[in-house]
Amino acid sequence: MRMAAENSSSVTEFILAGLTNQLGFQIPLFFLFLGFYMVTVVGNLGLITLIRLNSHLQTPMYFFLYNLSFIDFCYSSVITPKMLMSFVSKKNSISYAGCMTQLFFFLFFVVSESFILSAMAYDRYVAICNPLLYRVTMSPQVCLLLLLGVYGMGFAGAMAHTACMMAVTFCANNVVNHYMCDILPLLEHACSSTYVNQLVVFVVVGIDIGLPTVTIFISYALILSSILHIHSTGGRSKAFSTCSSHIIAVSLFFGSGAFMYLKPSSILPMNQGKVSSLFYTTVVPMLNPLIYSLRNKDVKVALKKILNKYSFS
Repeated sequence: MRMAAENSSSVTEFILAGLTNQLGFQIPLFFLFLGFYMVTVVGNLGLITLIRLNSHLQTPMYFFLYNLSFIDFCYSSVITPKMLMSFVSKKNSISYAGCMTQLFFFLFFVVSESFILSAMAYDRYVAICNPLLYRVTMSPQVCLLLLLGVYGMGFAGAMAHTACMMAVTFCANNVVNHYMCDILPLLEHACSSTYVNQLVVFVVVGIDIGLPTVTIFISYALILSSILHIHSTGGRSKAFSTCSSHIIAVSLFFGSGAFMYLKPSSILPMNQGKVSSLFYTTVVPMLNPLIYSLRNKDVKVALKKILNKYSFS
């Protein structure tokens, strides 16, 4: 990595401009996003611990939810601590190697999240449309293969973007108008051609958003068709309730991600792009454990059992 850095760029560090340069907002924003991060850490690690400890949650649905919480915790931790430094530091610098490392792990986890959400949609499809074959179709071996595919796509997407970024020559102006090392803000400082990078963005991001979106759309189209054939109102309500949390999480994540990347830069200035990226880097990882715990009866029952167990012990 060091040799690639020396050959491709004379820049040894970047200065992250942060979310805003208004001094009056720095401290309030620091405490706001520190609060967000604390909720993210407690919520996701709490959900991971709850699923691990409760035997009733050892099902494919919660296996994927366990990994979603792990991914949310990790990629929020890749971004938020460095962003918090921008609110309290006069010069929030990051080395070239550190920037490329942050970019890689951010992309790895964010791509993995898009595919874990599609795996969860497929799980809901099997559970509702083929309930009698659910245990066979979603066997531990199948779940493990799906998970390997999730992380495999994450690794491939992160490697493609990071390798192309390391081939770019950067100009002397190293102030990045963002709170993290992201693809589009970094490309603004390129002195060499970025045609390949832009092509990779539209192709790889298109796949990483398009393929899971199609999978989720088809899964829920089939789920909706199956639900409409359920005659009892109670059965329909139960089927909808098992999907509502996932639909909310999918809408928040893919909506903000597509808004940031799949648009011409002239439509959305970078300052507004920073606000958009806040949703999938900070807000979504914080909301996911709240969405799945507050709207999930099994999680609430398991949490009560754990609390009662330790309160009486």
